[in-house]
Parts: sequence; structure tokens; C-alpha cells
Amino acid sequence: MVILKDKRYAIAHKEAIIGVLLVIVNFLWWYGFAYGLGSGDPRKYQYILGLPAWFFYSCVVGTIIMTILVYLCITFIFKEVSFEEEEGNRK
Repeated sequence: MVILKDKRYAIAHKEAIIGVLLVIVNFLWWYGFAYGLGSGDPRKYQYILGLPAWFFYSCVVGTIIMTILVYLCITFIFKEVSFEEEEGNRK
């Protein structure tokens, strides 16, 4: 088995880990608000813009925050990588 020492694999691995972390953060945010605020008696729910607070914070605010986090990761952390094979990596 040949293991390529291509820097693109290291970059892709780091970016994949960041993607998984973003998914975990998104799930924890959603779960925390959906089941934290939404686990009470529905008659006692607070409403924001006509939506239950748990739904507003978990889905609406969570989507906005995750969109901003993904944008920041793409802009400042992710690197553009060429898909063309480099001269030194050809067999």
C-alpha cells in the first residue's frame, strides 16, 4: 500500500475535522434549546415572533449562527487546494 505524502491530504483532513465539529456544535445548540426550553408544559411556553421560544432559538437563531460560523470557517480557515496533480506526485 502506497501512502502519498501530499499536503492536500493534511489540509483535507483538517477541514473534515472542522466540518464534523461544526455539525456537533449545531446539534448541541439545537438539542439544548429544543429540549431545554421545549421540555416544559406547552401552556407555559414563551413566544417570539409567533414561534415558541425553544423553536425560535433552536431553529431560527441556530441556523443564523451556523451560517455565520460556516462562512467564517470558509473565509479564514479553509484553503483553496488545486485538484491538479503536482509534478512530484505523479507515478
